[in-house]
Amino acid sequence: MYFQVKDVQQYQQNKEFIDTAIVPLVSLDFAEDKIVKSSSEAEFLMALTSFIEQQFKGRLMLIPPYSYTEDMKNEKLVQTLKKNIQEGGFKHVIFITCDHFWTKLQDVIDVIWLPAIPIESMDKDVKKRILEEQLKQVLPVLSSKWSQH
Repeated sequence: MYFQVKDVQQYQQNKEFIDTAIVPLVSLDFAEDKIVKSSSEAEFLMALTSFIEQQFKGRLMLIPPYSYTEDMKNEKLVQTLKKNIQEGGFKHVIFITCDHFWTKLQDVIDVIWLPAIPIESMDKDVKKRILEEQLKQVLPVLSSKWSQH
């Protein structure tokens, strides 16, 4: 499910089944020598989280990405975002990122770090295989959270 009216209305009717929110943490860097890498990471992260949403539609909601620049990194804001999402009814809030910075918060937020894979020049089939492989990295975390009922 996506954070859009049709899906949110469905979520409101089925809250007991849709207990997980996925939040992409997207680093933006507009420096001439970093903008291509930054956009590649963002493209990978958005493709991966969208793929995860497709696989688990009806079990989780993909929240719009939390995008930030280097000087906007704020641990408290991410913790507050988690708290607000939980207060909205989600039992599990899982952040997914390509920025290793967030892993230091693993004791206060659930964060999955994955190295970015440049998928922008891959054909559709290769891209799908890559995303399936990355999903295998995310599955144990989701399974672990879901078994904690």
